[in-house]
Amino acid sequence: MAISVLIVEDDRNIAELLQMYLEKEGYAVTVAQDGGQGLNKFRAIRPDLVLLDVMMPVMDGWAVCRAIREESATPVIMLTAKSETDDKVHGLKAGADDYITKPFEMKEVLARIEAVLRRSAGTSSEVKSRRLVFEDLIIDMDAFELTVKGKKIDAPPKEMELLFYLASSPNRVYTRNQLLDEVWGFDYFGDSRTVDVHVKRLREKLEGVSPSWGLKTVWGVGYKFEVSGS
Repeated sequence: MAISVLIVEDDRNIAELLQMYLEKEGYAVTVAQDGGQGLNKFRAIRPDLVLLDVMMPVMDGWAVCRAIREESATPVIMLTAKSETDDKVHGLKAGADDYITKPFEMKEVLARIEAVLRRSAGTSSEVKSRRLVFEDLIIDMDAFELTVKGKKIDAPPKEMELLFYLASSPNRVYTRNQLLDEVWGFDYFGDSRTVDVHVKRLREKLEGVSPSWGLKTVWGVGYKFEVSGS
């Protein structure tokens, strides 16, 4: 079952951006647009984690966080434009588990969500690692770094995302259309040969690195990250 996240944020653009990225990472996302609605949705769905804006109508984030803490230990990450130390202390005293200042990078948000979930009881086994390690290969999506035989290799984001997606399910075959949907997004209207081009570039970087794994073509179907003995 997917980990559920409740986003309580009155800025529609920020809420939609967070929802899009989190759903792409496999989270089940619910959005509320003010503090009162957020508290009601929290009680209705009991999410695994809450991303909570501070300055909102009806109830501010601190009040919502205190209300959540009175009835639940669900992890809460505060989102705010305020960066002063006193505001951070206020949020933490209200019971927040972490605090992210706007504007933020999505990589930071994802990393903090996973760190908070790891710290919270009973959720560590559900958190999907974003760092994969194979013989002479490290795919680190938190840092967006590809390490081959101990050396960092330059790779564009889409190549990293494609390799990570394939390597996350060793020996599973994906069609080009599946890869386009999952890596480029369902609204991508490009040619499926885009996948072929990215696989070719990855192979140029990874060819012959290790006999225990490799990017393989399954003729007439698509591609897989093959791991021997897996």
